[in-house]
Amino acid sequence: MTATDHARDLLQVAALAADSKQAEELVALDVSGPLPLTDIFLLASGRNERNVIAIAGEIEDKMIEAGVKTIRREGKAEGRWVLLDFGDLIVHVFHEEDRMYYSLERLWKDCPAIPLSIPAA
Repeated sequence: MTATDHARDLLQVAALAADSKQAEELVALDVSGPLPLTDIFLLASGRNERNVIAIAGEIEDKMIEAGVKTIRREGKAEGRWVLLDFGDLIVHVFHEEDRMYYSLERLWKDCPAIPLSIPAA
């Protein structure tokens, strides 16, 4: 299986929003094979708690503008690991220390990466 076009469209909106708030190390993984409930994970890092919260907030705002509602949100108050569930796309915004600790890229290493189209600033 491969991620749907709809999921890829959502990914583009979320990735651009994250990039606009200086998210670092953006990685998209096609998890449609092992996970029947979603197609794509977007992983992003923030430098500190405020940055993590700002990135997550911008992603939610841009997704709402695109007509997509957040199904589930976890961790936003702490600003260490924010999970945003948009159905076909799940976004993980990590504090850089937590991202290294949990290492989701390692856990999902068998899933193919999806290239991101983010224009240079």
